[in-house]
Amino acid sequence: MKCFEYMGKEFFAKFGIPVPKGRMVLTPEDAEKVAVEIGKPCVIKSQVLSGKRGKAGGIKFADTPAEAKVAADAILGMTVQGHKVERILVEEKLKIEGELYVAITIDGAARAPVVITSAKGGMDIEEQAEEDIVKVNLDVFLGLQPFQAKELARRIGLKGNLAKGFADIVQKMYKMMVEKDAELVEINPLVISGDSVIAADSKLTIDDSALYRQKDIPYVDEEKTEMEKMAHEAGVGCFVELGGDIAIMANGAGITMATLDTVQLYGGAPANFMDAGGGTGVDGTAKAIEILLAQKPNVVFVNIFGGITRCDDVANALAQVIKKVGMPVPFVVRMVGTNQEEGLRVLKEVGIEAFRDMAPAAKKAVELAKGGAA
Repeated sequence: MKCFEYMGKEFFAKFGIPVPKGRMVLTPEDAEKVAVEIGKPCVIKSQVLSGKRGKAGGIKFADTPAEAKVAADAILGMTVQGHKVERILVEEKLKIEGELYVAITIDGAARAPVVITSAKGGMDIEEQAEEDIVKVNLDVFLGLQPFQAKELARRIGLKGNLAKGFADIVQKMYKMMVEKDAELVEINPLVISGDSVIAADSKLTIDDSALYRQKDIPYVDEEKTEMEKMAHEAGVGCFVELGGDIAIMANGAGITMATLDTVQLYGGAPANFMDAGGGTGVDGTAKAIEILLAQKPNVVFVNIFGGITRCDDVANALAQVIKKVGMPVPFVVRMVGTNQEEGLRVLKEVGIEAFRDMAPAAKKAVELAKGGAA
């Protein structure tokens, strides 16, 4: 889960990482009040889960509270990189004498945390030459040691108080990463202002699987579509809209991917990726099927290999939905595995003859989606 900039900075402050004075607001009037509290020129920043905000007009500067109100009014409601701006961050304008980059994330190949830093931070960091980027993998058991933080500062050319401040921030970033179950903690730019370094921006990505124990982190779903939000609220394991006309449900990431591939092999267009997970039960599966129907597809294709997910549970869920809303579109079902015969019997009672092999089922779904005979 990606956090908004203001959320990341709130956690930075809690961990002792220097950030500009300011806070998030929802209205131009509140932006003016925060500017009064700050008492100096401000920057008004759109809060969206997207980069390139400055180039899109989502960051403005104000010398007075009145200007802050005008800037906030201009930014709120605008669209930045496809995201509507509903909140803004008003904070003091820093005196910038240099911009650094620093991030801690996971190196999948090395199976270890990695610190990435550069003396050339700011916009377009991804375009910097490889020789300008310093990367150091960390021992997952030892973590980031003080000597490593100091060495990183030396390698990007920092000395004195700047080196000390940088090393302190990097160590606190690592502590934050571990305690908040983060996949990414990033500051770009880490601003040099006088003899201090200050986090002028923040990126914080939390491991979704650990959100249950991060009670102080509000859930952010701005990147999800309305249908994806609905699926999340219903407890569906994994749901992603894709834009086709064949709604798909399977149980397990591997079989779901195989189902999508097979549908495409026969010329069909999947409407979604839905891994309903294992052991969902009748009611949970019924909710998942209702979400599929809410997409208004031409066909619903259910592909179940029964294990933890029992075939009779899926069949009873389908029967429950059909008895509730009818069969607005054709259902194609492939079902094998645990309690298969009972599941097939239940489906037959509601008029569905299930397939036992995936390929012919997928082919049938594609035919029906293109207007073939049921």
